[in-house]
Amino acid sequence: MNRALLTSIATVGLAQFVKIPIAKQQTGRWDWAEMFKTGGMPSSHSAGVTSLATYVGLKRGIETIPFALAGMLSLIVMYDAMGIRRQAGNIATEVNSLEVTVGRLMEESSLSSMDKEEQRVQLEESLGHVPAEVLCGAFLGICTGALSYVLEKPSAKRRLLSRFL
Repeated sequence: MNRALLTSIATVGLAQFVKIPIAKQQTGRWDWAEMFKTGGMPSSHSAGVTSLATYVGLKRGIETIPFALAGMLSLIVMYDAMGIRRQAGNIATEVNSLEVTVGRLMEESSLSSMDKEEQRVQLEESLGHVPAEVLCGAFLGICTGALSYVLEKPSAKRRLLSRFL
């Protein structure tokens, strides 16, 4: 299989898994659904694309077209995660807040046609990332991309790594 692709997919999975203990630390409860949610710490999108760019850069060199493509993809994904996707999450928060307010007004004025048992579906609010989440995802991606490269051919790369450690 394509090692660069496998590295990137594994890194996305790792970043999603890491969200579970981080959410536990923040909320005090284990929520395994965190693994399948968008947004949060760290950014799995940033981790995946930077692991790909790191692996390709180490394998092929930073002056190559494959690295340029992977690097540019990384920049676009990380910018998008902090920009458009984050703004979509902010809009979802406002819509959810507005829906609660309208629901209360309707209940007070007895205009509500909803049954008490009927519940409205809330929009997902955690869609994008703050810069720290993107940065942590990128750092995770750089580490896993480099680790995948080092582990690929143990003999020469481990000797090289042992010089620095």
